[in-house]
Amino acid sequence: MELTRKQMLKLMGATAAGSVAASLTPSAAGAAAPAAGTPRVIRRDVCVIGGGSAGTYIAVRLGDLDRSVVVVESTGRLGGHAETYHDPETGGTVDIGVVVFEDNPLVRRHFDRFGVELAPIGGPGGATSYVDFRTGRPVDYTPPAPVALPRYLELISQYGPIDTVFDLPDPVPHDLVAPFGDFVEKYDLGSIVPLVFNYGQGLGDVLGLPALYPINTFGQGVVRNILGGSFLTTAARNNSLLYERATAHLGENALLSSRVLRVDRSGTGVRVLVATPDGPCLILAKKLVVTAPPLPRTFTGFDLDGHERSVFGQFISGAYYTGVVRLSGLPDNLSLDNVAAGTPYHLPPLPGLYGTSPTGIPGLFNVKYGSPSPLSEDRVRRNIRADIERVAAAGTHPLRFEELEVFKSHTPFELHVRPEAIAAGFYRRLNALQGRRHTYYSGAAFHSHNSTRIWTGAEALLPDIAA
Repeated sequence: MELTRKQMLKLMGATAAGSVAASLTPSAAGAAAPAAGTPRVIRRDVCVIGGGSAGTYIAVRLGDLDRSVVVVESTGRLGGHAETYHDPETGGTVDIGVVVFEDNPLVRRHFDRFGVELAPIGGPGGATSYVDFRTGRPVDYTPPAPVALPRYLELISQYGPIDTVFDLPDPVPHDLVAPFGDFVEKYDLGSIVPLVFNYGQGLGDVLGLPALYPINTFGQGVVRNILGGSFLTTAARNNSLLYERATAHLGENALLSSRVLRVDRSGTGVRVLVATPDGPCLILAKKLVVTAPPLPRTFTGFDLDGHERSVFGQFISGAYYTGVVRLSGLPDNLSLDNVAAGTPYHLPPLPGLYGTSPTGIPGLFNVKYGSPSPLSEDRVRRNIRADIERVAAAGTHPLRFEELEVFKSHTPFELHVRPEAIAAGFYRRLNALQGRRHTYYSGAAFHSHNSTRIWTGAEALLPDIAA
């Protein structure tokens, strides 16, 4: 695909050399200012925007299918939500994003190709203290045995693999549109609610969301792995290893710390103007794959049409935050679970902590925080500290908050739409965008917040992308 001078000028628009330099991060701009004139040109079969779970997997698999590919990732690493903290004192590692993977052949193949050993999920073990973090006081609570789990699996299986792709019946069943709390009550599933809430961290108001979303997250694959006790993680307890090795595999085809400036899909292929640490480049490709969260801000500089804007503009984002906190005075094998007094199923109101859990490293605890809508990172940091210190102030545990060693925002998270949009066929319209204007889409919003389900859904798209 050749680029005419007119097309080049259209793409560059206001992004002349000075504007491109301004769009780079300070460190990147200082490393190498882009030269004046036309950008360097990269020609590939496919351009992938976003280097998280979906983008990395698709790029690797396209190479298997003899297609040339380039990945554009805005951060300095591949992996998205799969992040790992490395403790400088002990050398220990803590996965603070993606923790588990379903045990199936696709997962094992993907890890095997990069020489990353898998092992059954486990942990430091120990005891659990149930605390209402609103007051810091203990709650007399025993989690119910999830006896309704087989019944739940039977019920959700009638909808097909909606934990892999939002391919809904027409008309959409009322049970999927109604609040999950109604679904639970109708089918007497109360015993599984705490399990759904804790597995589906980041969902926000689990009971108030349309049932489609908790079922998508807590779907058939997840339930089967729970019933079979078969979840996996890396033997090194470092899930980022997969992405580090995928980065080396992709080499110069992974453009890290790079920003999409313009996208033109008006011709026989796609043209993507990108600001990179080495200066601007223009990617000429036959097809485009977008795996970044499909919110309007993701598409800044894209040539979206009215139909695309109307679809993507309906998404609402939840929020999820994770980290590692250093606490003194708390036994290294003790978890603190946020359990509310006087709420349905003892679910804690959000925004708030899900709890803290041992990491296996003395003094360090995993911390998880959720909110139905995005919050400022400063506010979340303050809230995490205040919630934990409330436990000490109440005299429940003689702990002391020392430091938030690492903090990560996994926001946007769990994109969803309103019930009326689901009923009106939102997901039929969303799925109809696949292949339109040389563009395909993958990621959590199209599959599930589950790497296994994302990779499974991506496999179904690959034949069309590679065609």
